[in-house]
This record gives sequence, structure tokens and C-alpha cells, in this order.
Amino acid sequence: MINKPMMGVAAAVVVVAAGTWYYLHNRHATAPNAPVAAQPAPAEAPPEAAIEHPLPQVPGDAAKGPLPALADSDASLSDALGQVVGVSAVKEYLNPDSIIRHLVVTVDNLPRQKVAVDKRPLGPVAGPFMANGDELHATLDPQNYARYQPLVAVAAKIDVRQLVGVYVRFYPLFQQAYQNLGYPNGYFNDRLVQVIDNLLATPQPAEPIELVRPNVMYLFADPSVEARPAGQKLLIRMGPENAAVIEAKLKELRTAITAAPLKR
Repeated sequence: MINKPMMGVAAAVVVVAAGTWYYLHNRHATAPNAPVAAQPAPAEAPPEAAIEHPLPQVPGDAAKGPLPALADSDASLSDALGQVVGVSAVKEYLNPDSIIRHLVVTVDNLPRQKVAVDKRPLGPVAGPFMANGDELHATLDPQNYARYQPLVAVAAKIDVRQLVGVYVRFYPLFQQAYQNLGYPNGYFNDRLVQVIDNLLATPQPAEPIELVRPNVMYLFADPSVEARPAGQKLLIRMGPENAAVIEAKLKELRTAITAAPLKR
């Protein structure tokens, strides 16, 4: 959909439920003193997936003291991000609650078709979505790109190395939040790299970009564009110039989080 960016979360409880059922069933199924049938040797647990992109080490992190608990991390992370992007930008754009959880959920869902609006870490861009034409034939109004320019201007000024320093510092909490999503053997930094690669593969359709409006929301008229992941469609919606700025920062970020060690 055109005017609502981002994600849904799934929790994994099947294994726990199955294990509980197995325990209770076998506890009551065997009579006292009854012979117990020989059990096959338990299968070996599947090996954990190899980490493709180990997190770079940032000198001096150990001297910064222990991290807060995930549930209590909003204030500390907001302060740290404020030193990188500016306090006013953090207050203006960052939703202050459950920051790490919402960042992790959003990152994980950007390559998917939908992103939950209530889990987005950033507030919506200002102003209404703008299209030219009517429900039968419409195009994306280039003036719509201006809605994203203030946020893109903030992103353009970010010192990626400082940002990665904050990310590395708080990484154990990002990892915890990622595992809580239902990836007990997953490695969040690997997922972040996958998502960046997916975003960098975004095509830029020729303008004017045609739209359709079968219901309340505008959709891309080209089915191949509408079928693209939510993150790619967001880059298309913000226009080629804004997308180029974001993609340049994503390339910087990818380099920084896949290079070890990270030196300041």
C-alpha cells in the first residue's frame, strides 16, 4: 500500500507446547512396575547456523559499564543516539517506547510484504500522500517526495562510524530482542546485512509511476512493483533522490558492520 509503511511479529510456542504434552502423556501412560520399552537414542540437536557477519569490536566499550535490561533500555539508547544524530532529531522522529524491540521487528519485516504500523520505531512522515489523477488512472505526484526530505536530511548527516559504535555497544539487547521474536539460534547482525542487501536491490521505476486505487489505499499499478517487499516500496515512494541518499548510507552501514575490527 502506498500511504502506510511498515510489520507483524510471530511468537514460537509450538516446541514448548509439544514438549509439555509429551511429558504429561508419558508420565501417566506407564503403569507402576510395568516394563519400559527401550527408547532409541535421542537425535543430535541440529547445529546452530554459522555466523556470517560477526559483529566488529569497538575499542573502549568495556569501560562504559553494564547495559540496562532490555525493558529499561529506552532512556540509555535515546541518550546515546542523541549524541550521534542530535537530541532534537531523536525527540522529533524516534518513538520513545520499546525502541530496540521496534527496531528489530521493523528490520526483520522490511523484506516482507507488510510492516506493522504500531511497531515502527519512527513516526509517520508529515503531510498527506499526494497523487495526480483519479481512482481509474493516477500517478505518484513528485511533490510527495518532499515529505521525506527532512528525515532524509537527518540521515545524510549521520556519522555512520559513531552510529555503529552505539549499535555495537547495545548489541546484546538487539540480539536478545531478535531471539525473542522466535529466532533462538539466529544472529541479528546477519539479518541486518540481509535486509540491507534487499533494500539495495530496490529498482527505480521510470516516472511517472502509475497507481491504482481499488479501495481506500493507492497501490502501484505495476503488479511486479506492488509485489515487492515493504522496504523497497518505501524507497520507491520517497523518490530517486531521497532513495539515493538512504542507499549511500546503507552501503556505509553495511561496510561498517561487516568489517572487523572497527577502528575509530
